[in-house]
Amino acid sequence: MVDTRKTDGLAGLLLVATTVCVAAFEWGGGRVFAHASALTAVSALALLSLHVARSRRAFLLIGLVLSALALARLPDGLDAIRRALASSAFIIAFFSALTSLRSAAISARPIADCGAFLSSQPPGRRYLALTLGGALFGIILLYGAITLLGSLATGARDDATPEVRRIRIRRMMVAIQRGFIATLPWSPLTFAIAISTSLVPGSSWAGALLPCLVSGLILAGAGWALDTAVKPKLTGPRPVFTPPEGRWIAKLAPLLALLALLGTIITGLHLWTGVRVVGVVMVVVPVLSLLWMAQQDVAARQTHVLRHVARRAWDYGFVELPAMRAEIVLLAMAGFIGTLGAALSAPLIADAGIDLSGVSPYLLLLALFWVIPITGQIGMNPILSASLILPLLPAPASLGISPAAIITAITAGWALSGATSPFTASTMLVGNYGGVSAVHVGLRWNGIYALICALVLSGWICAVAAYL
Repeated sequence: MVDTRKTDGLAGLLLVATTVCVAAFEWGGGRVFAHASALTAVSALALLSLHVARSRRAFLLIGLVLSALALARLPDGLDAIRRALASSAFIIAFFSALTSLRSAAISARPIADCGAFLSSQPPGRRYLALTLGGALFGIILLYGAITLLGSLATGARDDATPEVRRIRIRRMMVAIQRGFIATLPWSPLTFAIAISTSLVPGSSWAGALLPCLVSGLILAGAGWALDTAVKPKLTGPRPVFTPPEGRWIAKLAPLLALLALLGTIITGLHLWTGVRVVGVVMVVVPVLSLLWMAQQDVAARQTHVLRHVARRAWDYGFVELPAMRAEIVLLAMAGFIGTLGAALSAPLIADAGIDLSGVSPYLLLLALFWVIPITGQIGMNPILSASLILPLLPAPASLGISPAAIITAITAGWALSGATSPFTASTMLVGNYGGVSAVHVGLRWNGIYALICALVLSGWICAVAAYL
């Protein structure tokens, strides 16, 4: 096998080039940037695939088979492949932009202090604190929120009995996870919003924000209500707990300030330029990450700030980013396979005489919502499910519903998949910190929670379809 050091530099260059080309296209740069991003994305995936597990390479093989089928069976097979490549390039660019913020946040001392403060709250308010932490940290750290808070929650010195410690870790980890997934339906920094708004005609983040935000509140609120109602029974005395030092406002201020700055800039540029929110994110997040790195160096009285920031940016693009090859290959190929699979399925559905426009819109929305977490149990990534299903649906106007209703359904199902699928990063990370399997987390720890959320969210989706 080829040494990763010989290919990572070139792969990193191609990933950065893909991000730049996709961002340029989103900002009106012309089709030449779309074609260039497809070329750089394919080249990057080819290099990254040299050093991934066979399970990841299987996705590439499936992509090649589907490409051959598209060329053989579709009159516009080449165009279908180009659309699938555009989907892969977009996913690579969005992932690369988002993880740059995580790279900057990891070295920020106030972020670590805030996480330690939240994870050390007394039992009476620990669940809410960690749910809030999972949500706030999840926006900027993605799955890194579970890693950061999980390590703080489970790694602190603990003199409790094994029984108390086991119960405490379970409650803390599910609180973090449920806070994290509560951001998936509405945050513009998530794939759920980025992919769904790209595939549903007439949709936008601003148009779906309110109903999707309510979905997030349902996911977070249901977790808190269930934790409050179902208290574990202890066989021994409850341990004495010492509250942490510090005030909530002081500890949360840096994180809240960063999120407020992000939200203001992204929303402002979106409204001012008319560029899609995802396109704004691809430019704003990397720039803000660089500025944050510089601010950290200035605060630490680092000499040669510009040189140090340039070194960190180089390390991110050419070392850290290629090292995430498994995630990049999985996500990019999920988008490619889903998009091309939808193109191949459309003629078959038409030949079978299936007309989805005649199906009740409520039934379609509920099926769309439920299919994401169900297929997640057999290993289907939500990106793959959404890319495969959404292009096959009739336009929202022909169904008599708003685009926001479809976005609400797909993102809510996406979030539930993040809590229950044993193949998602969030569930696997929680299982790792909790000392149980991902299946145990998804079905035992989150089974009742997911069922309650599914029923409530089903009603909410129908209400959005009826009144929005």
